[in-house]
Amino acid sequence: MTDGTPAQFFDGLTAGRHEVRVALSDDRQALQIAGDSLPEPLRWPLADLRALSDTSDASRLTLTRHMHTDDEAPRDPARLVIHDPELIAWLHRTRPGLFRRDLHKGTLPKLAKWAAGSVAAVLLMLFVILPAMADTLARIIPIEREVAFGQSVTRQMERFLGGKRVGALVCDNPEGKAALNKMLTRLTDSREMNYEISLQVFDHRMVNAFAAPGGQVVILRGLLDKARSAEEVAGVLAHELAHVENRDATRNTLRAAGSAGLLTMVLGDFTGGAAVAIIGEQVLSASYTREAEATADEFALTMLENANVDASGFARFFEELEKMEGKSAGLPGYLSTHPVTRERAARAEAFAAGQSGTRPILTPEEWKALKAICD
Repeated sequence: MTDGTPAQFFDGLTAGRHEVRVALSDDRQALQIAGDSLPEPLRWPLADLRALSDTSDASRLTLTRHMHTDDEAPRDPARLVIHDPELIAWLHRTRPGLFRRDLHKGTLPKLAKWAAGSVAAVLLMLFVILPAMADTLARIIPIEREVAFGQSVTRQMERFLGGKRVGALVCDNPEGKAALNKMLTRLTDSREMNYEISLQVFDHRMVNAFAAPGGQVVILRGLLDKARSAEEVAGVLAHELAHVENRDATRNTLRAAGSAGLLTMVLGDFTGGAAVAIIGEQVLSASYTREAEATADEFALTMLENANVDASGFARFFEELEKMEGKSAGLPGYLSTHPVTRERAARAEAFAAGQSGTRPILTPEEWKALKAICD
């Protein structure tokens, strides 16, 4: 090393590369850097040497040096690239602080303050700004745009629930579909709807149903499995139709989509996987306000009354779910999205007690076909 070993030197100010020779100084306290293109030899004290880990490997070592600058990392802009294995090994062996990161005094508290500010800004966006924007957009978005958005959300939900392709989870038994359409027609015939309802059943064991923007409603097979009568399913369907008509689903999904977009930017997920997961989880576990739930209940009961459907099935379904709460790990859905209260069930029971002239919404054969729609 005393005769010098070839290296490349970059001054950090120009793009030029200087072919130099590097040697250990006579006092063994510094590297001497000399070259024909350098104005004068340079002396880099060993104590100041720092290696750039992202441009260094077994065959090359890129060095800079610690020095006072205004940057967060106080380092000389110049770079010295060494290829000599013996010198590289010697530096690794004798300079334990070679890869140390240098920061100005007070930098860590400053970074902590910036991080706290960034977290606060993200939380403000998630819980204040995005909800306000979602409420505004839900009121002004054209219906055709809302329908397209809802169809996209429904496709994402199918992917979230395990569908490998669009339509993979859709249950399409003809007799079951006919019974489902009959139920929807019976409920909506007496009311002018803002949307053309698209109603599907997904083949998934979760006990749940959800509304997406623009008239998209999905029932999961698990809910059909747990229901004991077609009137129970009709009550749930009427409740979800209320969320569609009141644009609750649109507000909630716009908020989820905004949150997903913000978090994917923060997390650096540009494949969209995180967005699908966030939107999917939010749609399945949507927590509407007490006011929205009460309004949806009233809408559902009125719809059942106008269709001459016994509303006691609506109350009975929630009572059954309440009994099953905590007994089954496979029952996350409807209890978390639409919390059951005795008041809600009692209100539906009282409403049903005042009904007269009701008739079954499906025949026994049609109910059997609906329960087998995924077969």
